[in-house]
Amino acid sequence: MRLPPPGSHRLVLRRLAWCVAGALVAAPVAASETAPPAGAYRDRIIAPQALAPLPPDEDEAPADDDGPPRALRVELQLARSERGERSYDEHGLSAGGFWETADHGSLSLDANLFRSDRLHGDEGRDWGGLATLWQRNLYLDGGWRVDNGLGVLNTPAPELQRNQYRFFLPTAPLAGASTQWRQDADGTSAYAAFGRAGVYDGRRMAGFDPGDGRVAAAGVQWRSGAGWNQSLAVLGSGGRIVADGRGDLDFASGDSQAAHWAAGWRSERDSVQFNLLGSRNDGRDAAGGWIDASARRGRYRHHYGVFSLDPGLAWGALPINQDVRGGYYRLGYQYGRWQWNAGVDDIRSISGDGFDGQYATAYARYQASSRLGYGASLSLRHADGDAHALQLFADRSGEWGQTRLQFDHADGDGLGRSWQASIDQALPLRAGRRLSVSLGYGEIADADAGSTRTATLAFYGGLALGSRVSLDGNARWTYGDGASALRGTDLNLGLDWRIAPRWSLNLAVYQSRGRQRSPFALDPLAIESPFLALPRERSALLSLRYDRQRGRSQAVLGGAPGAATGHVAGSLFLDDNDDGVRAASEQAAANVTVVLDGRYAVRTDSNGEFAFPRVSVGEHTLEVVADNLPLPWSLRESSARRRIEVSVRRTARVDIPAARPR
Repeated sequence: MRLPPPGSHRLVLRRLAWCVAGALVAAPVAASETAPPAGAYRDRIIAPQALAPLPPDEDEAPADDDGPPRALRVELQLARSERGERSYDEHGLSAGGFWETADHGSLSLDANLFRSDRLHGDEGRDWGGLATLWQRNLYLDGGWRVDNGLGVLNTPAPELQRNQYRFFLPTAPLAGASTQWRQDADGTSAYAAFGRAGVYDGRRMAGFDPGDGRVAAAGVQWRSGAGWNQSLAVLGSGGRIVADGRGDLDFASGDSQAAHWAAGWRSERDSVQFNLLGSRNDGRDAAGGWIDASARRGRYRHHYGVFSLDPGLAWGALPINQDVRGGYYRLGYQYGRWQWNAGVDDIRSISGDGFDGQYATAYARYQASSRLGYGASLSLRHADGDAHALQLFADRSGEWGQTRLQFDHADGDGLGRSWQASIDQALPLRAGRRLSVSLGYGEIADADAGSTRTATLAFYGGLALGSRVSLDGNARWTYGDGASALRGTDLNLGLDWRIAPRWSLNLAVYQSRGRQRSPFALDPLAIESPFLALPRERSALLSLRYDRQRGRSQAVLGGAPGAATGHVAGSLFLDDNDDGVRAASEQAAANVTVVLDGRYAVRTDSNGEFAFPRVSVGEHTLEVVADNLPLPWSLRESSARRRIEVSVRRTARVDIPAARPR
């Protein structure tokens, strides 16, 4: 046996002593972890009902928790306006709001009543206004969802009629009633509307001027097979909407009846839609048809179609494309930094009195870096008189915000040579402030009146002047020298002051010295808007507004009471350069309906602005009803209906562009 070395037993004894001491120390520690003594600290959650109430906020209205979510808005308005050599006063009352019911959907109201000495000139004072009551999202057995409207409305339309690629069929305004039925499971829908024809009027206060005729509309859409949908719509209208010499819309005599049939097939990559339209306008029969198709192949998107529209073709009271026959082809590409598209149309006049020739367009944009992009667009028109329009642009993001440099040039027989250079700058400002500045200079030619050199400077934006006061608006200064010179300042400003909980005071001023038609749109299918030398116009509006929201906590749009909320705000504007960004020089689209989640509706103000307060966090749908857009402006499918994401205590801002044919 091998013996341990001398002294090793002392080392073993020392190690054994350390182990015993460690065990004696660890035992109480372990005991304390498994069985804490009485009175030791523990984490606790305080129940909400045990919390002391917070002191009231002087800026917040008292809570009103009883009943379902609902809101009421009442506004007293006083306005003074001057148009040319005439001046007139308007004063009235507007009201609106919504009421969320448990079993009968969501009810909403939009009403104006005003008195004005403008309506009948020197004949005396008279009343005007409008009222619209909606019941939306009424669920019935069988999976049906119903929207009912009463008052001043626009005729509904099937989805196949609304989603047109090349041709636009407008809706007709009426004072009456409508009902729309939808079954989301299979895409079936039906609608009917009946009322008195008319046009929207009013300057600062929206009104409706009824005509002598009636409007009746009905339609249905159904799924007819794998990937196939069909729709049939009929519309009868008494009277035609025309422009008078003052730049207003008026109603002229004349009746029309029309029917539209469409059949569309769609797969993941391809689609095709067939359209037939027939009308009788003042006893004159006309017919038309068109086919639109698209195909997606990798990074390329193809659009192509043929059309034939007889002279005198009509759809309701508004003008549509007619007296044309031909075909078109479009090719688009988008991948990485490149985006481009090109197309060509061959168009013939059926009667021989219209356009005969070819029309081609091209557009390209290259994103050179995360901050810099540039591109160009070109339009060519070949007919008895050739013409072209060229646009060059560059976009840059930097410390000074978003900058756009643009140069437009147009030349052609009967058009004259026109050019314009402009710069748009959207400045990066802190929350509660926004500002966009536009500067332009150019020469606008007119074959009859000669050329005019014009300089413009425009501002668009908003500013929070503390927690209770905000300023929004746009201003444009114009100086021209020539035959059609326009000199002066266009101003549209609104000051909003929250004077107390639920009460606010608004002051708005407006001044305009007319508009000029852009010479850079060459599309032969675009409905020509005549140049109108509008007289000088100015107005001032003072309004006192009362808002009240009731229900549990405060009403939450699109969510349960007490849910986390944000806000939705934005504007609708006439996108003159078709870049999707609102520039200071671009006009607002006022008095147009915007609907949130198919239930809550507001109208844009004179600055084109709209807002939905207290919207539940998450994804929502915004839909624009193009019920008051000036022709030939319309909304593309991507603009008319879009999805937005709302975050907690943040404002999701959406600027929605209206486009015109190019």
